[in-house]
Amino acid sequence: MSEEQGAVPPLARALAARGFVDLTPVQQAMLDPAIESADLLVSARTGSGKTVAFGIAIAPTLLGGAERFDAADAPLALVVAPTRELALQVRRELDWLYADAGVATAACVGGMDMRSERRALGHGAHVVVGTPGRLRDHIQRGSLDLGSVRAAVLDEADEMLDMGFRDDLEFILEAAPPSRRTLMFSATVPKQIAALAKRYQPDAVRIETTAEREQHGDIEYRALSVANHDRENAIINVLRYYEAPTALVFCTTRAAVSHMTARFQNRGFPVVALSGELSQTERTHALQAMRDGRARVCIATDVAARGIDLPNLDLVVHADLPTNRDTLLHRSGRTGRAGRKGVSVLIVPISGRRRAEGLLRAAKITAEWATAPSAAEITARDDARLLADPALAEPVGEDEAAMVARIVEAYSPEQVAAAFLRMARAGQSAPEELDDAPRDPKAPRPEFGESVWLSLSVGRNQNAEPRWLLPLLCGASGLTKRDIGAIRMQSEETWVQMAAGKADAFLAAIGPEMTLEKGVVVKRLEDAPGSAGAPASRPGKSSRGPKPKAVGKPRPKKAKEPPAGPHSAKAKFKKPKWRG
Repeated sequence: MSEEQGAVPPLARALAARGFVDLTPVQQAMLDPAIESADLLVSARTGSGKTVAFGIAIAPTLLGGAERFDAADAPLALVVAPTRELALQVRRELDWLYADAGVATAACVGGMDMRSERRALGHGAHVVVGTPGRLRDHIQRGSLDLGSVRAAVLDEADEMLDMGFRDDLEFILEAAPPSRRTLMFSATVPKQIAALAKRYQPDAVRIETTAEREQHGDIEYRALSVANHDRENAIINVLRYYEAPTALVFCTTRAAVSHMTARFQNRGFPVVALSGELSQTERTHALQAMRDGRARVCIATDVAARGIDLPNLDLVVHADLPTNRDTLLHRSGRTGRAGRKGVSVLIVPISGRRRAEGLLRAAKITAEWATAPSAAEITARDDARLLADPALAEPVGEDEAAMVARIVEAYSPEQVAAAFLRMARAGQSAPEELDDAPRDPKAPRPEFGESVWLSLSVGRNQNAEPRWLLPLLCGASGLTKRDIGAIRMQSEETWVQMAAGKADAFLAAIGPEMTLEKGVVVKRLEDAPGSAGAPASRPGKSSRGPKPKAVGKPRPKKAKEPPAGPHSAKAKFKKPKWRG
């Protein structure tokens, strides 16, 4: 990035120092001399470098041809962002972008100490960045004077309106001088944004680059069909398959975030949670853990993750399907930023297939449909990563030579390689076994193959459910879910179909008493339930066959009452029949 390309000199130097060679389309658009003093309405996708873009756009207005700011007597620029995290992130970006210009910045965000913010404002700031509610509080208390503001920027304007900040935004804009420049940056421009722009930017220049309207080319979209009960297992396998330096998993509710965080922690993933119920300190610590590498997976709700920018975020997983196309684009836009490639994975239960297809169509996204990575695929990927490890190709260092010689002398090459393999796999979470082909609940069940039937001594009356019977059966003798076919629940017993080649080993494993845990007794049936020779259902119990007849003496019939007299209480008035 050179000064000749259009950015003011101190910003051009900062961009060059940061390694900016080619600007993104929205950043390049800000260099047009024709818009130097104009109001702007800019639609740009998430991750397109909007902060640097509006930093470039307002620089001529703030500096007025100078290379450095004068003393920070009063704010010259105001940036409004929807969330605390985004506001603090914007401040960090502007700090390095305007460092050579001697900028002083201040942040005013909810959840932080207001007294500290008042002191910072009292010391002076050229640029103030904040959230709508907190900025309004400071204006009303007299600690923030916008009388000298030359430029006001609304970042993620559509998000702020969706979050109900319209009144706050109008109050803030009314408090700034009418002569200021107003720049609105938004991923989309719905009617409410257009109405706000019409009121406060009557002559705004509309900027929408072609690249912003197209599918994000740096993001690979994958939609994975999974069985409904395999959803969480599929997410674990996706995380293991990609082994991204940083991954973001989106859930729709706080409860889902808490549940999934606990599950992943138990599986050994370095994970943090981000939801609205956390305090500002907890949110800050969670994001810092992601930035410094102590955590690798962040599980978040949509609101909590608005505007956050995590380094090396290569993978976004939609644990719950987005509610609409904008949410899909916003979530996915957390990755594939600043020229990096990223992957956005939708976990699609069979029952949600049509909804997922509709979301992708609405967002004009082409996704590759597949099944979740299997345990075998993950193991193969682990092996390939291990063989490609640069450490294997590095020469032996002088400080390592003596110990290497001792190891080679004491152990065979096979033993050394096996030890290396064990250490490499020691910290890895084991992949999950998934159903090979998730079945549509409306589709006919495929043939199970040769099988035998077993009877278990629990049924609906004992609150038996397949979800706890399956682990009970599989844990007894090393069976897998694929070895179990149909499970038919009755009132007092359950019929279980089992692969013929596994039944003998299963019965031998549970012992001569034929009893599983929880006192469940197992009995082998000679025939399939419902076939000739199969045990009949017990009287009074549910069955697929005809209801059994009652046994014993016939119930005496009730004596018929004599017909009611004309004056009795039960006498009915009969409407006379008229004949014409």
